[in-house]
Amino acid sequence: MKRTTCLLALAVLFCSYIHAQQMTIKTLPYPQTKKIDTVDTYFGTQVPDPYRWLENDQAADTKEWVKAENKVTQNYLGQIPYREEMHKQLETLWNYEKYSAPFKEGKYTYFYKNDGLQSQSVLYRQVGDTGTPEMFLDPNKFSADGTTSLQGIDFTKDGDLAAYQISEGGSDWRKVIVIKTDDKTVVGDTLTDIKFSGLAWKGTDGFYYSSYDKPKAGSQLSGMTQYHKLFYHKLGTPQSTDKLIFGGDKTPRRYIGAYLTEDERFLVITAATSTTGNELYIQDLSKPGSSIINVIDNFDNQHTVLDNVGSKLYILTNIYSPNFKIVTVDAASPTVTHWKNLIPETKNVLSASTGGGKIFAEYLKDATSFVQQYDMNGKLERTIMLPSVGTAAGFGTKKEEKETYYTFTSYVYPPTIFKLDIANGKSTIYKKSGVKFDPEQYESKQVFYTSKDKTKIPMIITYKKGTVLNGENPTLLYAYGGFGISLTPAFSTSNIILLEHGGIYAVPNLRGGGEYGETWHRKGIKMKKQNVFDDFIAAAEYLIKNKYTSKDYLAVSGGSNGGLLIGAMLTQRPDLFKVAFPAVGVMDMLRYNKFTAGAGWSYDYGTAEDSKEMFNYLYNYSPYHALKPNQYPATMVTTADHDDRVVPAHSFKFGARLQEYQKGTAPTIIRIETKAGHGAGQSTAQVISGQVDKWAFMFWNMGVKW
Repeated sequence: MKRTTCLLALAVLFCSYIHAQQMTIKTLPYPQTKKIDTVDTYFGTQVPDPYRWLENDQAADTKEWVKAENKVTQNYLGQIPYREEMHKQLETLWNYEKYSAPFKEGKYTYFYKNDGLQSQSVLYRQVGDTGTPEMFLDPNKFSADGTTSLQGIDFTKDGDLAAYQISEGGSDWRKVIVIKTDDKTVVGDTLTDIKFSGLAWKGTDGFYYSSYDKPKAGSQLSGMTQYHKLFYHKLGTPQSTDKLIFGGDKTPRRYIGAYLTEDERFLVITAATSTTGNELYIQDLSKPGSSIINVIDNFDNQHTVLDNVGSKLYILTNIYSPNFKIVTVDAASPTVTHWKNLIPETKNVLSASTGGGKIFAEYLKDATSFVQQYDMNGKLERTIMLPSVGTAAGFGTKKEEKETYYTFTSYVYPPTIFKLDIANGKSTIYKKSGVKFDPEQYESKQVFYTSKDKTKIPMIITYKKGTVLNGENPTLLYAYGGFGISLTPAFSTSNIILLEHGGIYAVPNLRGGGEYGETWHRKGIKMKKQNVFDDFIAAAEYLIKNKYTSKDYLAVSGGSNGGLLIGAMLTQRPDLFKVAFPAVGVMDMLRYNKFTAGAGWSYDYGTAEDSKEMFNYLYNYSPYHALKPNQYPATMVTTADHDDRVVPAHSFKFGARLQEYQKGTAPTIIRIETKAGHGAGQSTAQVISGQVDKWAFMFWNMGVKW
């Protein structure tokens, strides 16, 4: 990266900035954040919380603090000399047509398309595969600034009606609007205050949905939500008369979900107290007045009804099989003792979908995709040939379809949509990505490194071919490590900025994730959470030892649970890296369960109220509490004012204390997006702006010359 000649980076020359690093940014002083005398006591230990007042995101003084912090942040970022040119470059890269895989509803084929820089993708439809596309729903017209987004749409089986959800400002609270698909006229009233819900149609009569009682005014974003409920909404009736089907006061702190089998015979209900494990219920809707039957009465494992053939249910489960398997059972006697193995567990983690009368077994093999097609009797028909090592997703479709679609991607393979002929297993390209990127110029390889306790951890490292491994390559190390979520290879247009300029992108698959099943997940939860941090530290040390980068050229990044990871890195190993990006992170581990649906995260984290031992463990690593006066790396904390999943108070309190305790000269700023939430639904302009600020902050603080 320390070059004395100008490089043509796509269409933008940065030669004029080659000496810009010599200038000094004139920083504004951090706001004088007030402190209040708030103390909690846990098992005899007093814990001060001087920034508790920042938890009130609706208070006038909090809003003024946000304005003051954003002023400091924008002043800093605005002085980085190549920021605007970088914005132009990324905007140019982003400006290409983007498509989703198509799906069929009634006589129409639907698909999403973004012309390039549209704030939100538009839903189109056409008759069959060859009809002329017409615009069906344009979320860009939902609001003037493009921050109201379409967050899902569900059609009746005949395709004549559709119910779609919208999110305003990135909030998890949704509104639902029902329309006739032929002329898009609205049917009935708009449903409001719906959260964490799918929509399951029962014929054309109405649909099932889930929601909470909305917190009282003033705490709508951060107020605790405890009683998730499943309702049935009959078209043409007021929402206030919707029938409660399941959940409520008798089942507190549940996440309630529901869906119907494709033939609409069975209502399937799932109930979970955390993000791992669920109860399972079914109701046979073909029998009027039938009761809801409990299939699984505990939260120890995960279970999903994939499909049915008559009364025969197909269930994906990890009971006695941490890597998952598929079983069958007759709905008349659905309990576990009657389950029969159909597709047994393997050493690779299984997820599955159905379509065309087949089962598509989608395996994770060292965090990459491996897909096999089975018939409904469990007979293996073929392995689906994928274009390379990467991530394949999709496959599911209706039973009568003869073809289905899937998307394939990797860190160096832009998302490509394939059409799969179900009868012969042949895949053909349906839509190629239009991004200006030549995969042949880059390489992405998987390595295995050793963590602190000798566990082998996989990591994929991506960079441009010919990159000299001299320890001076700007590197972004990104990870998550929690909730059984798997990080699989996926292309990022934003990462071109890094890769095209000699940088390296590295993603380790930490414990706590789901890459190796529930066993891998459980090795990174509660009082084993330190394993996650140790895995990440070892990844950084591997990159440094093998000359991919060095401490002065290493940035670390993660969001949500990954933001917690980066917060822990700042407190445990601030000497290991140059730049940190903790995004929408869970930073107060003693109070996370007091906000919105945070109580449901306790399976992974434990709570400060569980026991003295659990409190001490959390208190020891909680980023907000573990901060102390020290020299910290350059840090840009990011959050959003409408984040009602990981409330911004986490980042507010952490950012304020980090500024208080920073004894070095590196900047510690907080970037607070407005009219945005936990990430989903951001406008294209918001996404690009956030990515540009990340790269500009990273390169500037590494002293990288353009």
